[in-house]
Amino acid sequence: MGMGKCKKLIYFFIKRVFDILCSLVGIILLIPMSLIIKIIYMCTGDFHSIFYRHRRLGKNGKFISIFKYRTMVPNAEAILKDWLRNNPEKRDEYLRDRKIDNDPRITKIGNILRKTSIDEFPQFINILMGDMSLIGPRPVVKDEVEVYGKNKNKFLSMRPGLTGYWASQGRSNISYDERIKMELYYIDHCGILLDIKIIFDTIYAVIKKDGAK
Repeated sequence: MGMGKCKKLIYFFIKRVFDILCSLVGIILLIPMSLIIKIIYMCTGDFHSIFYRHRRLGKNGKFISIFKYRTMVPNAEAILKDWLRNNPEKRDEYLRDRKIDNDPRITKIGNILRKTSIDEFPQFINILMGDMSLIGPRPVVKDEVEVYGKNKNKFLSMRPGLTGYWASQGRSNISYDERIKMELYYIDHCGILLDIKIIFDTIYAVIKKDGAK
């Protein structure tokens, strides 16, 4: 076994141990946080589940269901279809960037959860399950991965992350082409020092609410 491969194995072992420890702490915090969010939603007359599961691609193209706090109205899919039908000039923009400015589907509480990135907190469950890592490329849907072209398999070679190089640098403020370059850069250069940098950059971005939508 070459020295480089040995270092990678040690790195991924340390990474997984760190993931497990962080996810256990995260899940402990998730319990009271979920209770508070549930009460707030109920006070607004929304008695639907506060959790939302979305099908994404994980390592090696395996489908995973990522957990999030629900930030949209219950009939969000129907609203999206109506919006795309009534705004054909925005359809290509949505398909390219996967977002809508002033999204009508997002609740007032959901907007706060997104701006503070609290909506991503339930993904500590995915990390403990081994479907995700604390740090890695953000998971995408099946159609979205095609934009990586010949680098698709490289992108899918790692566990997706709760945060990552792109996610820590402003997210919505970065074009999708630049996002692709940043995600692939992380895969090529991942290591303990880069991971530490991403953790601190993520904390800074969350405090600033930088690029959160």
